[in-house]
Amino acid sequence: MSPTIFRERGYRFFFFSREEARPHVHVYSPDGEAKFWLEPQLGLARNYRLTKVQLREIETIIEGHIDELKAAWHHHFGS
Repeated sequence: MSPTIFRERGYRFFFFSREEARPHVHVYSPDGEAKFWLEPQLGLARNYRLTKVQLREIETIIEGHIDELKAAWHHHFGS
């Protein structure tokens, strides 16, 4: 199960169920995908085929939705 949290600027922001416990979000676009840690601070966990410009854009989007993403994580995973 991979619940989509939101879509913005052609990116899909979602979680994978039954994955590691540290809060993070996956991001998908037709160009590639990435994973960002949400805690203890926002940071890139891994990247597959996205450019530095795209990663900066994604990070900016995440920063604008950080509270929503953390709340969705804790609601979905229950901690």
